[in-house]
Amino acid sequence: MKPEGGWHTLLKDKDCFRAPGRYPITAYSEFMPPPRLGIKPYGSLDPSVFDPADPFGWRIDEFEDYLELRPGLEQIARHFLGNLAKLANGSHPQGMAASTLHDSPCWTRELAERAGELEHERYISFAPLALSRTQDDKGRVRWTLFGGSEQGPEKAFWKSFYLDPHTELPPTAGVSLVKRLLADAYGESAVDPHAAGFRILPGSNYPRVPTWRPGRLPSWTRPFMLDSNESFAKVRYLLTFRPFGRLPAPIRRAYLSGRLHLWPCPGSLLFWGEFQLLKLQRELPFAYQLALLSLFERCERLRGIRIPQSGWLRERADDNDKRGKRTGPVREKYHRTHRWARVHRDADELAVDDMEDRLSHVLFSTAPEQIGLYGKPMARNAQIWTRDYRLCLDGPHAGRAELEQAAAALRGGGQFGYRMQFPAMRVGNHEVYWHRPLVAFRDPVSHQVNVLDDAPKGYLTAYPVKTRNLSQHVELWPRIQERPLHRAGMRLARARRTAFGFRTAYNITNLLDAFELRGHEPLPADLARRIVAAPKELQLSDWLAQIEELGGAPIGGPLLVEELKQRIQPIDEGASVAPALTFAATARRSFETAYWRTIRALAHGRFVNKENADRVLDAATAKSRPGRDRDLDALGDHLLEHYRRVLGPSALVGDAPFSWSTDFDYPWSGGWAANRENPHHERNIIAVIPGKNRREAVIMADHYDTAYMEDVYDKKRGGSGARLAAAGADDNHSATAALMLAAPIFLQLSREGRLGCDIWLVHLTGEEFPSDCMGARNLAQQIIEGTLRLRIQGKRSADLSRTQIRGAYILDMIAHNNSRNRDVFQFAPGTGRQSLWLAERGVEVNTVWNQSLVKWNRRRDRRDASRGVRCNDPHGRRIPAVAPHLALHGEVRPSYDPRSALFNTDGQIFSDAGIPVVLFMENYDINRVGYHDTQDTMANIDLDYGAAVASIAIETVAQAASRPRMHDA
Repeated sequence: MKPEGGWHTLLKDKDCFRAPGRYPITAYSEFMPPPRLGIKPYGSLDPSVFDPADPFGWRIDEFEDYLELRPGLEQIARHFLGNLAKLANGSHPQGMAASTLHDSPCWTRELAERAGELEHERYISFAPLALSRTQDDKGRVRWTLFGGSEQGPEKAFWKSFYLDPHTELPPTAGVSLVKRLLADAYGESAVDPHAAGFRILPGSNYPRVPTWRPGRLPSWTRPFMLDSNESFAKVRYLLTFRPFGRLPAPIRRAYLSGRLHLWPCPGSLLFWGEFQLLKLQRELPFAYQLALLSLFERCERLRGIRIPQSGWLRERADDNDKRGKRTGPVREKYHRTHRWARVHRDADELAVDDMEDRLSHVLFSTAPEQIGLYGKPMARNAQIWTRDYRLCLDGPHAGRAELEQAAAALRGGGQFGYRMQFPAMRVGNHEVYWHRPLVAFRDPVSHQVNVLDDAPKGYLTAYPVKTRNLSQHVELWPRIQERPLHRAGMRLARARRTAFGFRTAYNITNLLDAFELRGHEPLPADLARRIVAAPKELQLSDWLAQIEELGGAPIGGPLLVEELKQRIQPIDEGASVAPALTFAATARRSFETAYWRTIRALAHGRFVNKENADRVLDAATAKSRPGRDRDLDALGDHLLEHYRRVLGPSALVGDAPFSWSTDFDYPWSGGWAANRENPHHERNIIAVIPGKNRREAVIMADHYDTAYMEDVYDKKRGGSGARLAAAGADDNHSATAALMLAAPIFLQLSREGRLGCDIWLVHLTGEEFPSDCMGARNLAQQIIEGTLRLRIQGKRSADLSRTQIRGAYILDMIAHNNSRNRDVFQFAPGTGRQSLWLAERGVEVNTVWNQSLVKWNRRRDRRDASRGVRCNDPHGRRIPAVAPHLALHGEVRPSYDPRSALFNTDGQIFSDAGIPVVLFMENYDINRVGYHDTQDTMANIDLDYGAAVASIAIETVAQAASRPRMHDA
């Protein structure tokens, strides 16, 4: 029998997205959605946080703990306690709103008058932080500070001493914490806290917020309860969450005289005493998070806790605004980031370049000169309120009407509070927050802030998204993982804060996670080697030897290596591999020449304007490419004609039309405007090749639109400001050509009865900006909601809604061979077991390809050939000479690996939705020439490399469609 509450309640609505309109996906550049954890919209369980044997536990892995939470809490504590010390010494803390101090019961006049005299204060903090995981535009899911706990100042502390609603931790947990604080903060060596004068005064005295009542206190507190008959003279340390102004007068006098220490310090409760937030909370349920959040500057550093920007902005301030008292920190500019930025994924974007813009423009403007090539209005990821704390906009829950009203309010002028709001992690239709006490104190001499990492960890609340009722929630408790080998890897990263230390920690974590995803079955040696990020010439045994040599580091080298070896299968040179299904058709010169010619025809033929937004209606673009309409529609027709010709009646060929819908208007975009006239103007192209099991399918997909050229647009680089589509030889006609050539190969397998399930060849539209993964979003939505229908020539249609997707292989940029690390490409799997299974098929195929080269390169036409060279002609009129087939090294890069490019493609949409996915991509170099510019031409295509990656991708899809899938737990 399953217990009530906890995960049992959250998983009840696991099928909540299976109906029309229940899983809309907005462009991530317009609304960054919440990360979906615990269970994915497509139905697979998420083993990273959910343990079926622990119905009230939320797993937090070692990676999060060591590289995000610990450094992040230290950073927050230093700033928080430093500002409390400023306040106690008579200074106004930077970032603290003046309203926080106004008539606060937590910071009374008698406290303010003793500024600089509270020398005994250690600034003990139990401040409950509201944390959750959010997603950013690089696909990273990170712990984020939302502010102070909306559940009040004390609940998180007391609930820390429980394992679940019915089970307390041993009493020693609470007593040990008290002893440690007495010893570390005050130098008390007394064994008995009671004898040292430690007492507890319950009751927080916040009658206007009934949801803050802590409920039953843990049993360890009973011996320390302050007796009403007890003399205050015996009390030296008092734990109470009552505001200072509501404490008994003798206690206040004892504290002010230095005879009594209050835990937590009075100033730390200020952020729950700003009662004017109650007015805003009636419209914005999490308003009480705001007071604490305003204390902090924005932070996007990866090794820490993410802090979104918040503050106040002034729009056309009138005289009253000028004379008015400053309400809070004025932060009127915002540094935009985006997924196409030429910034490494593990870098701090805020420190790399300066892209600040006026905040009101960032939130609402669609003017082409203000959004540039990669901007979008961010109002959906913002909350805004007026100076008198009336809600102006709740972006994550807003529609077009609310956005227009908020924009009009800002145009009317005044002061407005705001915070950038990236939605908290969700399980189904529940939004989840972690209320974690910040247990810390400040040394009175050195002023060093000490954070107690092993202090109480708080609890989590899951609120129904529809009601957001703070009193109706499911409770969970954090379970920070203590797996020894994962801990060893994280200790290495902290001990060796170098690229080597972090890379090795990533490698260890990736191997161990893959082992767990495979059901604790040892990894094939080849898979393990492809997971390890190391020079491709390095053997797995040599990498393990390097780790063993780290015995002097705090990881115990030889022991760690022995444990890793037990999780990796021995290399078996004689092991049988699945026979190739497609290499006979692709490992030949005729395939290479067809591949070259197909890319050339797509990139430099009659299709020129291949951007969804074309034709762009501004003067600079009209002057550069006058009078030409969008060729993307003709390109779609060309693809349909190709599949009808090569597949005939044996396959279903058609398109899945939809509309480009946005929350804001883009009248400068002819492509966007056409969707207002024709609601089904956009379309994905789909060819369905039948297999034995018609109930399942493997998707092979690309995107057939091309990007605007940055060097033509950017005036700093000599551009004119025109938005002109690139030829797109690599991005992404190198992939489109692979799908087109794969069609007859898969059809032959189908006729021979060698396909275990259907294969869908899918050309997605609108991957590039400004449409931003439009085709992938609509296809994922239709798959999850069960609404996918294929429009076939004439009035026919086909219902594909009941087909179960085994997985999707997304091909994006597969023919540019990185000159700095040649002959490498990436398998970038999404989250979950089935995604790893898809990647494993690719590794097996890559191995077979490399093993077969010796035989293939002995053929007459390649026997004496030299390594191929690129074509100097950008139009590719001459096909490169025959060259040896290349041995390629495909690296498996999990989605959180800094080198994974999944985030920068349609693949991220599928991964977030829980549709198993693997990205096939070249060894992506974000700073290279030939990406989103005028040089994405045939001169940047490496024929031998691209044809090899295409061949491996085609064979991988065939293998995935011919084998039984791995079913998720």
